[in-house]
Amino acid sequence: MILGIGSDLANIDRIAAVLARHGARFTGRVFTETERAKADMRRDVAGTYAKRWAAKEACSKALGTGLRMGISWRDMAVSNLTTGQPVMQLSGWAAERLAAMTPSGHRAIVHVTLTDDHPWAQAFVVIEARPLTEG
Repeated sequence: MILGIGSDLANIDRIAAVLARHGARFTGRVFTETERAKADMRRDVAGTYAKRWAAKEACSKALGTGLRMGISWRDMAVSNLTTGQPVMQLSGWAAERLAAMTPSGHRAIVHVTLTDDHPWAQAFVVIEARPLTEG
């Protein structure tokens, strides 16, 4: 069953301007060390950050809270499988919220997809609950 859906659209040029103005102060507040390392390896640093920004916004919407109620930007982290598929890890308050909204006898799966077409970066997040035993 679907527990939550969220989407977000971020302007890459806006993120580039924030990076130019605030640099490490911005990235350290919003992104995990893994996310920062990934962005620093990419040719399109601003685009990489914009996609992850959009994913965090979309995830907070899928959790049903937006960025309020104690959620931290770094409670939601995007990484990639070896195949390149993006995955979302939740920690802190975001993980607590996910556990609270997951029905008993189910496990939650957070699906995320990212795309960009300059100047836009977009993310969709779907939170699914699957029964622990399928039968």
